[in-house]
Amino acid sequence: MTFPVVGMVGGGQLARMTHESGIPLGIRFKLLSDTPQDSAAQVVSDVVIGDYRDLDTLREFARGCDVITFDHEHVPTEHLRALEADGIPVRPGPDALVHAQDKGVMRARLDAIGVPCPRHRIVTDPGDVAAFAAEGDGFPVVLKTVRGGYDGKGVWVVDSAEEAADPFRAGVPVLAEEKVDYIRELAANVVRSPHGQAVAYPVVESQQVNGVCDTVIAPAPDLDEALALRAEEMALRIAKELDVVGHLAVELFQTRDGRILVNELAMRPHNSGHWTQDGAITSQFANHVRAVLDLPLGDPRPRAKWTVMVNVLGGDYPDMYSAYLHCMARDPQLKIHMYGKDVKPGRKVGHVNTYGDDLDDVLERARHAAGYLRGTITE
Repeated sequence: MTFPVVGMVGGGQLARMTHESGIPLGIRFKLLSDTPQDSAAQVVSDVVIGDYRDLDTLREFARGCDVITFDHEHVPTEHLRALEADGIPVRPGPDALVHAQDKGVMRARLDAIGVPCPRHRIVTDPGDVAAFAAEGDGFPVVLKTVRGGYDGKGVWVVDSAEEAADPFRAGVPVLAEEKVDYIRELAANVVRSPHGQAVAYPVVESQQVNGVCDTVIAPAPDLDEALALRAEEMALRIAKELDVVGHLAVELFQTRDGRILVNELAMRPHNSGHWTQDGAITSQFANHVRAVLDLPLGDPRPRAKWTVMVNVLGGDYPDMYSAYLHCMARDPQLKIHMYGKDVKPGRKVGHVNTYGDDLDDVLERARHAAGYLRGTITE
């Protein structure tokens, strides 16, 4: 009996958890990782150490793989086109993935298909930033390098043209956006297969701290049913229009005047979907594997009324294993997911999931466990 081989480019925690979801199905994984110490390289048996930016390395890695997918969006677009020309399925393909790689391309395409976004345009220098501000409500303005940013990196909120110099030093185009007056951030997660089947997870609330996702609540509390449906339909339409294969996360602003605006796109499993590991019938990781292999997609419905995910960030307390005794004894239903990373202050090293019928209780349990693991809570 022959099972397919999924080639995963990138050795981070997303690759680690995607590999985990393929194990029950007998799916084999081959990993292209930067180092043997990377999160996924610790658990995948077939690991190639190499540079994803080198086309020859990618081509050699792709030999023996039935499909190529990713745990990040940084592989050069032209390299992906070369792999496709070699006859290797790449999912998502370069024509879709470029919209997650380049924020300028993404904004232009979403405008073209009528998806609501913050006011925006590419700017050339600090003077142009001032002109953009004057065209709207003035400063502050959000500036983003069009490529390479994540978790708050490559993003600036500036209050004047004098503060706008830093983004241009990177030598890549800069996107200016209005600073949206929003109530909260939401995320709509969907999965689409090559033959067009698609599923949508419940819309979640995503809470950020210093530009990094801290807490995800599924489903988003007190979200109007019509607005939730609009967000799911928008995400499904984006997936279809951009021909996404695999998981798509659409990060959204819920504005004070009742709109939802697209903030970012990610075409891979996403932090806002980690709750699905324990809170959904089929996780985002399992459905991503199914999608890239063009298998029927699994049921995305939640298992419990509420599920909460809280990220575990590194602090000054590196011995997290010793905290397991307290966390597990205090909450036998707690689910802990660690990434095998060295503990460094502010670094995502794991997450916890809790679930139940009382949101306040579920939130408290998740936050307590994450804080105890980090060492900021000691009782």
